[in-house]
Amino acid sequence: MQDFIDLQGASGASYRFRRRAEGASHLPSAGNYVLVQETSDGFKVLTVGAALDLSLLRPPGQPRAGRRSRHLFTRLNIVRAVRSMEHEDLVASYRPAEVISEAD
Repeated sequence: MQDFIDLQGASGASYRFRRRAEGASHLPSAGNYVLVQETSDGFKVLTVGAALDLSLLRPPGQPRAGRRSRHLFTRLNIVRAVRSMEHEDLVASYRPAEVISEAD
């Protein structure tokens, strides 16, 4: 899986996310994140989330036999209003199975 992905919101805006490798540390900073699963034609967005501290998130471990790899991607966003707007834009675009907001 590549280190960066660009996701397009329902508004047409593009957002760049960076893959967080297993075992890698992250700055204790607020931002948005997505969990994606590899597919034969790229990836599928499974989760769209927003967090006050991205350093508390843990990338998924190795997939079980017969399962496709999952990857955690993050995007720094200090300003709550921007973070919330991007979160809503991505949820509207991808309609993921799981949506996690800062209040969850």
